[in-house]
Amino acid sequence: MARKMLVDGEAPVADGEAYDYDLFVIGAGSGGVRGSRTAASFGAKVAICELPFHPISSDWQGGHGGTCVIRGCVPKKILVYGSSFRGEFEDAKNFGWEINGDINFNWKKLLENKTKEIVRLNEVHQRIIANAGVTMIEGAGSLIDAHTVEVSQPDGSKQRYTAKHILIATGSRAQRVNIPGKELAIASDEALSLEELPKRAVILGGGYIAVEFASIWRGMGAEVDLFYRRELPLRGFDDEMRAVVARNLEGRGIKLHPGTNLSELSKTDDGIKVVTDKGEELIADVVLFATGRTPNSQRLNLQAAGVEVDQIGAIKVDEYSRTSAPSVWAVGDVTNRINLTPVALMEATCFTKSVFGGQPVKPDYRDVPCAVFSIPPLSVVGLSEQQALEEAKGDILVFTSSFNPMKNSISKRQEKTIMKLVVDAETDKVLGASMCGPDAPEIIQGIAVALKCGATKANFDSTVGIHPSAAEEFVTMRTLTRRVSPTSKPKTNL
Repeated sequence: MARKMLVDGEAPVADGEAYDYDLFVIGAGSGGVRGSRTAASFGAKVAICELPFHPISSDWQGGHGGTCVIRGCVPKKILVYGSSFRGEFEDAKNFGWEINGDINFNWKKLLENKTKEIVRLNEVHQRIIANAGVTMIEGAGSLIDAHTVEVSQPDGSKQRYTAKHILIATGSRAQRVNIPGKELAIASDEALSLEELPKRAVILGGGYIAVEFASIWRGMGAEVDLFYRRELPLRGFDDEMRAVVARNLEGRGIKLHPGTNLSELSKTDDGIKVVTDKGEELIADVVLFATGRTPNSQRLNLQAAGVEVDQIGAIKVDEYSRTSAPSVWAVGDVTNRINLTPVALMEATCFTKSVFGGQPVKPDYRDVPCAVFSIPPLSVVGLSEQQALEEAKGDILVFTSSFNPMKNSISKRQEKTIMKLVVDAETDKVLGASMCGPDAPEIIQGIAVALKCGATKANFDSTVGIHPSAAEEFVTMRTLTRRVSPTSKPKTNL
């Protein structure tokens, strides 16, 4: 019998109720896999359903590991690695490497190796689930009521299962812009599995995915035009760091079109004709819509169990990830809280500890680090300068460092590394840290531990640096760049 969650206000299920499972999980992405196997480790009887594997998702295609492993973080990072070599070859010349003749790039080879890796990881996730004693069921899950899941197969066959608790972890999927010719564009799923590498690419969007694919395709030699509605890409990040990313993108040869949207696409003999809302026209081999993602909740029949969603279809949950139906829970992108893989893992762990481990715990969204794998990457943790000012009761101290990395002093690449600390003037507590430059995600992950521990600027200043390294700049920024008052808030969300 499943353990009862020890959260105030819960009405426990009657002990006499008999269910097929203590927990049924819909979706075997990062959150679903973590939730199923940790629940099983607490002694729960668990089943999980997932669609058959395919690199490109659809109503009947998915795979164990979900978006991150199959058509997101992992394959994206592999392509980032592949595209980074172009710059490395350029930089190598001043380090004595004489590269004679043409350097050819084989897109199909990289694509083949990428696909092999995600197939391997899909199988790894299946083994993880099986080794945890979780029952795996292939198919699309939907709710019949608050304790019953129906799993459908493409051939129309259906099977029902009952569970004391149901966890929804179906993630999200890319959304497309509704303009004439939209069917000619692709989303990130297809971009990771293109048969041919484009020579001319148009990208619509200013978020993670848009910026990352711009770097990937440019690194592989394509001409890239990036269109976005704001003055700067990466809305929601620190404005100063957004400007740095924009400069770096342009420095790498990407053409930026701020404040511009696409209005129409049409097929021509020479490619896809792109028309902007400013009347500009250009021809591309590929047009990528990177304009956000929408929660995967449409086919779950949530209303049958009384599960409420918001206006975009995100499942509404409380602090413990419980939905409006007491026996139904949800984690990850389908809830549209912080849509990052490690956050889904945290939410799933908290859910299983609360429901099956007798350890009620809420996810902690404070100081969640993240990275944009542009070239070079941007990584941040904590508050941006703008966010700090919005929350501040007093002044904010801003410390910045802009320098030419040692490697660039030899390669002669004109691309500075930028670091930033945002500090509460009264308490000396470090509220946020940002970095744009090589190895930024690796460095910020360590900084995140410091912020989680409540580090002060004095703690940073008293830490001995590692020399020579870029990371040591974070512990040597002793000169104040500016002091900002909440009454002089800078312009945000450019």
